[in-house]
Amino acid sequence: MSTPPAETRTESDGAETIVWRREYPDPVDDVWAAITDSERLGRWIGTWTGEPRVGGTVAFTMTGEADAGGEVADPVDVRILACEPPRHLAVEMPESEDRSWHLDLTVEPAGRGAVLVFAQRLAGGLRREDVEAGWRWYLDRLEAALHGTPMPDWAAYA
Repeated sequence: MSTPPAETRTESDGAETIVWRREYPDPVDDVWAAITDSERLGRWIGTWTGEPRVGGTVAFTMTGEADAGGEVADPVDVRILACEPPRHLAVEMPESEDRSWHLDLTVEPAGRGAVLVFAQRLAGGLRREDVEAGWRWYLDRLEAALHGTPMPDWAAYA
């Protein structure tokens, strides 16, 4: 299991967005559930509570890092920017008081399977290499969760 390298897209304002494209043999609805359903999301990255709606927030608890020897983080309020089931989700996740991650996920049909296009706008002060290593690990965890295979070891990504 290995995530292909990310592409870098330069936005009109000069900011960089890192984009990963992952293909799965699973149907669109199954991939969508794995990235939006709290219980399914908890299998690879974390869980959320609250009332999800565009413009609102949910409390997201990142649990995946505990598998890498870290601790379960305190919940953060993640703002839902867009949600068009089962195809598009965009969220803003605070990393610190002055910096947020803008994540954009699109699930597209591909034959009998699906393609996940996962993008993160690179906020100031973040190193591309660090962001890429972390998301490669999480996207490989998503694949393992979808297929019931062992979770990847963080040491291979660090």
